[in-house]
Amino acid sequence: MYERRFSFRKLDVFTSKPLEGNQLAVFTDARGLSDADMQALAREMNLSETTFVFPRDFATEREHGIKTRIFTVAEELPFAGHPTLGTAFALHGPDRRSAGASGKFRVYGHEDRIELQLPIGKIQVDFSFKEGLLFGEMTQPDPQFGNVLKAEDIAPVAGLELADMERGLPIQTVSTGIPFAIVPVKSLEALGRIRLDQKKAEAYLGRTDAKFLYFITPGGVTDGVTRMRARMFFYNGEDPATGSAAGCCAAWMVRHGVAQSDQEVVIEQGVEMKRRSVMHVRAAQVSNPRAGNAKSTEVDSIVNVRVGGNVVEVMQGEVFL
Repeated sequence: MYERRFSFRKLDVFTSKPLEGNQLAVFTDARGLSDADMQALAREMNLSETTFVFPRDFATEREHGIKTRIFTVAEELPFAGHPTLGTAFALHGPDRRSAGASGKFRVYGHEDRIELQLPIGKIQVDFSFKEGLLFGEMTQPDPQFGNVLKAEDIAPVAGLELADMERGLPIQTVSTGIPFAIVPVKSLEALGRIRLDQKKAEAYLGRTDAKFLYFITPGGVTDGVTRMRARMFFYNGEDPATGSAAGCCAAWMVRHGVAQSDQEVVIEQGVEMKRRSVMHVRAAQVSNPRAGNAKSTEVDSIVNVRVGGNVVEVMQGEVFL
């Protein structure tokens, strides 16, 4: 007889099709698990991230959000995009395929919102219907813009030539909780040729203010919607969707004129690894009254960073300890 049982749900995040997008395991009641247990379970799941939910009383969750912790196979993260969105969907309840479906959203006091308490603070996920499917959109913390990095340092780390790098836009570190260097490359062909040397990348990133590299390139315009393609590598593998990086990229695009304030852009990621993910991103630019002052070095602020998408549940199970 097993002493402890813990239920989990396995989800594909940033997709409306099973077996695409980024995989996530959500333990919906992790009470009784130690830090070591959670790290070991994340290794057992062997996904990019696994989340653990700690239910509390109604009043506490209403005020502070639903306590959630995020683990990779190697460490706990203060924030990550697809685990946040996927966990909110798991807590929301069964997917309903049309706006006219009956029943209420299973949310604490709100019919269209779930708020998670993460180490970086409270993150809200708002729900609506988009093209007949349940759609969640998280609001990330306001971005912090860091250093501008050199293309000649990053190209050899990525297995690219300097000519493959887009020199008209800066490589810049941006963080909405985790710092990513947004690295624009010239073409889809160059994006597909990236072969990241992980050891060189770790050594290089250790000298910068970025934790990971996020490679992007234009993906064309479809039905009036601007599309971008992206790739991201970490822990000796490729990530099918990186929602935290997508938020940073949205802020970067607005700051550097690639997208307009509040313009929705679709970022596709994971195509090369046959786990296509679709992330809808946008960010707002607000005027800083001092930005027009010749003596001021401040610029307009980027706020209200949002990253959204669909989620599909593909598995339910129990872990026995």
